[in-house]
Amino acid sequence: MATMLEGRCQTQPRSSPSDRETSLWSSSFGMKLASVTPFLGKYHPFVGHCCQTCTPKSWESLFHRSITDLGFCNVILVKEENTRFRGWLVRRLCYFLWSLEQHIPPCQDAPQKIMESTGVQNLLSGRVPGGAGEGQVPDLVKKEVQRILGHIQAPPRPFLVRLFSWALLRFLNCLFLNVQLHKGQMKMVQKAAQAGSPLVLLSTHKTLLDGILLPFVLLSQGLGVLHVAWDSRACSPALRALLRKLGGLFLPPEANLSLDSSEGLLARAVVQAASAPLGLWTGALAVIRSLWSRWGCSRRICSRVHLAQPFSLQEYIASARSCWGSRQTLEQLLQPIVLGQCTAVPDTEKEQEWTPITGPLLALKEEDQLLVRRLSCHVLSASVGSSAVMSTAIMATLLLFKHQKGVFLSQLLGEFSWLTEEILLRGFDVGFSGQLRSLLQHSLSLLRAHVVLLRIRQGDLLVMPRAGPGLTHLAQLSAELLPVFLSEAVGACAVRALLAGRMPPQGPWELQGILLLSQNELYRQILLLMHLLPQDLLLLKPCQSSYCYCQEVLDRLIQCGLLVAEETPGSWPACDTGRQRLSRKLLWKLSGDFTDSDSDDFEEAEGRYFRLSQQSHCPDFFLFLCRLLSPLLKAFAHAAAFLRQGQLPDTESGYTEQLFQFLQATAQEEGSFECADPKLAISAIWTFRDLGVLQQTPSPAGPRLHLSPTFASWDNQEKLGQFIRQFICS
Repeated sequence: MATMLEGRCQTQPRSSPSDRETSLWSSSFGMKLASVTPFLGKYHPFVGHCCQTCTPKSWESLFHRSITDLGFCNVILVKEENTRFRGWLVRRLCYFLWSLEQHIPPCQDAPQKIMESTGVQNLLSGRVPGGAGEGQVPDLVKKEVQRILGHIQAPPRPFLVRLFSWALLRFLNCLFLNVQLHKGQMKMVQKAAQAGSPLVLLSTHKTLLDGILLPFVLLSQGLGVLHVAWDSRACSPALRALLRKLGGLFLPPEANLSLDSSEGLLARAVVQAASAPLGLWTGALAVIRSLWSRWGCSRRICSRVHLAQPFSLQEYIASARSCWGSRQTLEQLLQPIVLGQCTAVPDTEKEQEWTPITGPLLALKEEDQLLVRRLSCHVLSASVGSSAVMSTAIMATLLLFKHQKGVFLSQLLGEFSWLTEEILLRGFDVGFSGQLRSLLQHSLSLLRAHVVLLRIRQGDLLVMPRAGPGLTHLAQLSAELLPVFLSEAVGACAVRALLAGRMPPQGPWELQGILLLSQNELYRQILLLMHLLPQDLLLLKPCQSSYCYCQEVLDRLIQCGLLVAEETPGSWPACDTGRQRLSRKLLWKLSGDFTDSDSDDFEEAEGRYFRLSQQSHCPDFFLFLCRLLSPLLKAFAHAAAFLRQGQLPDTESGYTEQLFQFLQATAQEEGSFECADPKLAISAIWTFRDLGVLQQTPSPAGPRLHLSPTFASWDNQEKLGQFIRQFICS
């Protein structure tokens, strides 16, 4: 869910700095500018596809054929037409009548269903340690199950749910101008709900308002009461009792105990049997405080809820296991190349443990743990793909990576429109619309603490980011745009690393365009950078081969005009598919066999070469793409340099704080404030741990990090730094 502010004021405030900014704008341009809409022509991009490889039936069946033609609806706009009644009194009581007509599903016999579950029955029969067979009386166990279940949930009260919906509807109308929901996305979710299986919704929690909006939106669209999970420590007992009657679920404290604790064994079994919650809702007090602060604002805000395409979990489990192949850790793949012990990239995929290691995950079998991790990667990829890019992210990206020394407003208007169009052309959504001039005015007003506006000749404005820690905030906003251009950015950094070994990086673009780049060399550099990047950033689906991703990156570089195929005498033309080779090597391959068929073509690509395009826009676009990954790569390079002075051994949190302080000190010296982010410090430590630079050992106080013997020498630390710096474009 993405939230954006609207420039329409509800009251007339006194003179403020924003009024002076408005006067600057009003004197800048008097011409009428084009509007910006989240549509390509009359069609809206379809975002949030499920995986066609792992869930082909869901990809085809849970899809609305006219989704690109459908528009948005305002879910908090309730009129007389939304009720069964008509008349002047209905128009005044439409909110109340609408809440009375909402469908509240009947409460099922949850206690009896939980008592008959496999986990609870195993405890009652004593087939597991800590069960009734080890001294506990079955009747006492049944009473304990009833107690735990009473703590978790209570039967929803339809009257309270309707009353709360009416009050929430009125409150949301005071808080928001509108809450937009795409009709086509809602049609897909409703179609999935009609199948009869339980519907599980996972929220990315873009804002603290998700806990209020999501249950209301799904209830208003006829999906019933959304059961949400709460932290029992977040509210008082009285509020907890009320929320249980509104559909809230509270996990018992003993359910979070360690796996070897017998006290939490029964609680975990009951929680596992009671989990049909359709969503997740946390941070209740923070949400209330946020809403209360919004209540006093002079501006109401707009919000949009995005829903990705549903898919069948049963179908995914059945098909995902057949796609599993051999994988190696990052240490096995990349460490020999970093140290110069070999040059060839192993023909296998990377397995990275990037999901949090929690008690419920450790309770699963190793095969099921792998399934959960790869499912998480699929879900995260779909959620990121369905999230809209906001205007502040576009503005921050332009100022940080293209015009850090300043840009005229007349030029910024054109580049904002260009970047918006590029986002839509790549199949991503934007969360704004309106006049271009108004959008820029609003974006800069939100970033006014981090930008400087200077009026210069002929009424134009000079916009430049403030030097200092404000660049860190701009970098955090610009990270929202990275998934849109990630393939091109990876390819540009790989080309930069390839050119760095042949000529000085400060060489002219025309001279760099003379060099021939072989497809094998490009593949190798792309693979190296792809292995180095964290899994939660790359979002490479587990069913997608690395070599397929390399070809996708290369195709993107050709499509955007940065690379041009060089036809050598005697070689096959790049546009020729080679019918004999296609029939001999590819026609009779299995559809899921990516590892062999793709790697066999590496020898055939020996004669394929490319050059950098000499079009006028290519140098600036190439630098723009390289700089998108520069905050992360620079943080990795600084982390490699910090190995010489870091105090190890230390806990992960302690070493993260050490590295973050070093990043801040380096930013003060070099001006690289975009790297001074604690999230980048954590990402660097996790990557170095997977790479074998840092090793983790258990201790009575918890796991501790220490420097591995391999990277204890300064020589190997310098090799690590050089390997990372080759991808950074200064």
